[in-house]
Amino acid sequence: MLSRYFLAGLLVAAVGAAAAFPAASQTRPASGASSEDKPFAEHFLALQLSDSDARKERLVLSVASNILKFYGPDKVAIEVVTFGPGIDLLRTGNEHRQLVDSLVSQGVRFSVCGNTLDTIERDTGKRPDINPHAREVEAGVAQLLKLTENGYTLVRP
Repeated sequence: MLSRYFLAGLLVAAVGAAAAFPAASQTRPASGASSEDKPFAEHFLALQLSDSDARKERLVLSVASNILKFYGPDKVAIEVVTFGPGIDLLRTGNEHRQLVDSLVSQGVRFSVCGNTLDTIERDTGKRPDINPHAREVEAGVAQLLKLTENGYTLVRP
């Protein structure tokens, strides 16, 4: 009988300790939100682009580039999420295509809103040509929510 109380006490103590000291994995983004190719990332950044403005495009790309330089490409996971007019950055003919491709080669992810693409296709009869390195997500804002809920810091330069 005494051993049952002792074991129950140990169990309560273990649960209390686990709650007081969360596992390291709880501070990292949940599976599916972080870059699979960034297993050693310590910092997680989501950059929002929702404007069709060459200055803002350059600013978002500059922030991504500067953060990569600051932390090193293996220590930071960056995802640029575009929606609405912001998808212009990821059109195949965008003037910043080479910089986007360079950032992709350093592990930066670029997401394009599928809802925006669907709307453009419905309005014009043609789906926009998008950089093949961009990955289509169902909804850009939902992607930002998912990332922030999983430990990413959202920045809208």
